[in-house]
Amino acid sequence: MISINDSHQNGDELNPDLTPLLDIIFIVMVFLLLTATVKIKALNVELPQTATKILQTTKADPITINLVANEPYWALQGQSVSTWDSFNQQLLTEVKTHPNKPVVIGADKKASVEQMLKLLAFLQKNDIKATQLLMEDQQ
Repeated sequence: MISINDSHQNGDELNPDLTPLLDIIFIVMVFLLLTATVKIKALNVELPQTATKILQTTKADPITINLVANEPYWALQGQSVSTWDSFNQQLLTEVKTHPNKPVVIGADKKASVEQMLKLLAFLQKNDIKATQLLMEDQQ
């Protein structure tokens, strides 16, 4: 018959089981690794600083971009453009043919912010400077 030494059995009972502690440490490490590598994308927008309430008037014959609330979202020089890709091509063509004309953006109040950011990102990517953003006076 096999006998168990009582002193050896009592010694094992005093050692704590570290398996749950190691599991928790590994879960925390994985969580920290996953959250530490997330990159936040941002679009830098430079807003003009003005102390006066009088806004500038638009120069004659600008390149106008309209952003509306419903599809098609885009209009160039007052003409609706059905897709984003065709709008991009028409805008680039217009800017290349008339490089001295200022670019004016007019957006509907109910227009999507997502569409506005998409437009601003496109302008920034292609180094097109929008000289004015049209807005309504809030009184």
